[in-house]
Amino acid sequence: MDHYICVAGLLCFILGLVHSILGEVLIFRNLSKSKKIIPTIATSKLKVKHFRIIWATWHLTSLFGWCIGAILLMVATKYNIQTNELFQFILTSTTITMFCSSLLVFIATKGKHLGWVILLIIGILTLLEILK
Repeated sequence: MDHYICVAGLLCFILGLVHSILGEVLIFRNLSKSKKIIPTIATSKLKVKHFRIIWATWHLTSLFGWCIGAILLMVATKYNIQTNELFQFILTSTTITMFCSSLLVFIATKGKHLGWVILLIIGILTLLEILK
C-alpha cells in the first residue's frame, strides 16, 4: 500500500465531510428561513432557485472530493501503479486538480479559508508518488 496516496485519499474524505458540515452550520443555517433539508434564503437579493443551486453545488463539491478520495484509496492499494498508464493519469490529473483548487481557494479567500492548505497537502502527496 502506498502511504502518500492513502493519506491523500483519507484527507479527501475528511475535507469533504468537514466542508459539508461546516457549510450547513456556518453558512446555510444562518441564511435559511426554513428548516427543510434544502434551505431557502431569507434575503431578497438572491432568488430561491439560485440559493438552492448554490446549496446543491456546495454539497456536490464534497461528493466529488469523496469520489477522488475513493479513487486515490483504490490506487493506493495497487502495488504496481508505477507501471500502469491509467493510474499515472489518475495521479497526474488529481495532482493538477488539487494544486489548481488550492490556488483558487487561496486567491479567492486571500488565504483565510484553510481548505487551500488541505488541498495543497493532497496535491503534494500525490506529486510525491508521481516523482517516486
